[in-house]
Amino acid sequence: MIRQLAYAASAAAFLCSGAALAQAPAKPDAAKGQGIASQVCAACHAADGNSAAAANPKLAGQFYEYLNKQLVNFKPQDGKKAVRDNAVMAGMVANLSPADMQNVATFYASQKLKPAVAKDKELAALGQKVYRGGNTTTGVAACAGCHGPSGAGIPAQYPRISGQFAEYVEAQLKAFRAGTRANDPSGMMRGVAVRMTDREIQGVAEYVAGLR
Repeated sequence: MIRQLAYAASAAAFLCSGAALAQAPAKPDAAKGQGIASQVCAACHAADGNSAAAANPKLAGQFYEYLNKQLVNFKPQDGKKAVRDNAVMAGMVANLSPADMQNVATFYASQKLKPAVAKDKELAALGQKVYRGGNTTTGVAACAGCHGPSGAGIPAQYPRISGQFAEYVEAQLKAFRAGTRANDPSGMMRGVAVRMTDREIQGVAEYVAGLR
């Protein structure tokens, strides 16, 4: 009897373990992500994530964690409004499953960035000062503290911003400042941007575009 009970317990443990493995999420698939990206994302972000339009961010080489978070944030969850409100992106992610979004994020993260360039030396010089040292008078924190001296960011924490379009970076900083974009953890970016002037925002955006 004891032996039968022990066998039954072992069998149950094995079946439970098998069920857990069956339910475990599959590893993101870049090839599947490429297929989805070519149909859903390429028109705005290009096939390899190197958008040609400054209004649409470059996604190539961005961290998987950041890309996946943004895709999730664009999609309403549990009947609630999307954390990142954007009508265009809401339409793009509407039919994507969590696995689809992970696959797309994996694909774009694996692509090589073709960086933008700075066009205004005067603005870039101002941006360099703010990026590296902040503004102690107004309490603007140095961007390099989180995004790194070269703008490479920190995986799973802070996105890569070097080589991003100046126009896009400016638009996002202004959105953070206005509170119309609010998916930054603990309001960190909103806390920084609200202290920045238009000129500082433009300068940082210009500097970031040419940062390597």
